Parts: sequence; C-alpha cells; structure tokens
Amino acid sequence: MTSFEFILILHIMKQILGITNVLCQALQQKYQDIISAMTMVFHKKKLIETLRDNEWGSFLNEVMEFCKKHDIGIHEFKDPYFEGRSNRKGGLITTEHHYHFDIFNETTDFQLQETDSGLNERVIELLQLSVALDPKEGYKCFNSDSIYRLAKKYYYLDFTNQEIDVLNFQLKHFEAYVKGHTFLGKLSSIVEVCQGLAETGKTSHYYLIDILIRHVLTLPVSTATTDSAFSAMKIVKNRLRNKIDDDFIVDGLVLYIEKDITKLLSLDSILDDFNNVRERRVQLK
Repeated sequence: MTSFEFILILHIMKQILGITNVLCQALQQKYQDIISAMTMVFHKKKLIETLRDNEWGSFLNEVMEFCKKHDIGIHEFKDPYFEGRSNRKGGLITTEHHYHFDIFNETTDFQLQETDSGLNERVIELLQLSVALDPKEGYKCFNSDSIYRLAKKYYYLDFTNQEIDVLNFQLKHFEAYVKGHTFLGKLSSIVEVCQGLAETGKTSHYYLIDILIRHVLTLPVSTATTDSAFSAMKIVKNRLRNKIDDDFIVDGLVLYIEKDITKLLSLDSILDDFNNVRERRVQLK
C-alpha cells in the first residue's frame, strides 16, 4: 500500500465516521422514539450513498491538497495500475480507477452493507410501517393502510379481530380529522401525538390508535437506559447494602436514575402520601 492509498483510506473513514458519529450520539440519548431513530438511520445511508455516487471528485481534490501540503507523493492517475508482484490486473485499469472503484467505492459499499446487515427484512418492514405514524409536515407520511397492516401483522396478540377492524375505521376518521386540527395538526413527533390525544381528550375517541402508538413507542432504540441501570447498580448496591431484596433495589435504582424527576418531589409530599394510604399509630410529621 502506498502512502497516498493510506491517506485516501484515512480520509474515507473520516468522512464515514463523521456521518456515523452523529447517528450514534442521537441513539445513545436516554429518550428517543423509534421513528426518529429510523429516520436518522435512513439519513445516514443517504449521506453515504451521496458520498459514494456524487462526491468522488471533490473528495479526491481534498485528499490531493492534503498530500501536497505534507509532501506526500502522488502517482499519475492516468498511468496503468499494477497490483504488487502478482500483476493480476495486468495494467488494464488506470491508477485513478483503482483509487475510485477498488478503494473508495468498496469502502463505502461495505459501510452500507454493515448498516443493512443489522436490519433484516422483517425489522425494516416493521420500522417502515411505524414511520406511517409520523405527524411531521402536517401528517405527510401518515398512511392509515400501512398503520392498519402494522397492527394486524405485528401486534395481532394485542388486539382482537374485532378491534383490528375498528382500528381501521378509527385510522381513516383520525386521518381526516387531525389534518385540519389547530393543535393536533401541528405536532412533530409520535410522542407529541400520544400526549396531544390525552390533552385534547381524544384518547377515548381514538383509544385503539392510542394503544398502538404506545406499543410503537416502547420499541427499543438503544442501550442507553440499560447502561445507566448497570452503572447505577454499582453505586446503589454497594457492600453495605449487599443484602437488600430485589424490590428495594429496583425502587432505589429508579430514584437514582430518574434524578430529574426526583428533584421535583418534596419530602413533605411523600410523607403526606404515605400517611394517606392508611391510618397509622404514629404520624411521621
């Protein structure tokens, strides 16, 4: 491998890591819904595809400028390319062809294959159908037929056959109703749709849609919450607390992990709730 090839590969990985790093940071957020996560995965693939198909010229110029700045030798791109001693390519391709197709395209193709390998056809279909719930841009992607198929194929254990049929009618009515609604029509995430239904009192009208949205929102996106739990366990369950039972440790972990929520609670309100559960011989306050 020549010095130029080495620099070329480093710049390719720099570009791909830059694209991937944004996605990884987003997926490690504690709260992330599946539709937003899937949209970011699609965007990552699109950016790599754009890099592969349209940006070879500008990318090569950037690498050449770097090599010139650091006095790294650059081969004549129009010269025939010979692959080491084996001479397998026999000079039938140019050096630029080798850099473009054998290094640049193969590296980007590998990254695209790695992204696809983590998503089998069934998972992709599930996520694509879930995207049909996205309310962005005035419910531009909302598709009642896709959502109906999502419930019927992937959540058939959570709905009876009769509920599936009712859901189909609720979806068509909801699609017609929500697009002209002054509040619900301007939402931008599936989480906001779930909250908006509750705030407007429409949960009772579209109760099956509400149930389906909650199922989609519980689809796992990342391991951030799990990592937080294991990290917190090392702190909460120390040597002095080694004999506490499972229920107590779970309660302690919830309080430790959800610091933002527990800060809003006051000791007096907790004591009041505890005293109101039942009458006690001794009042705690």
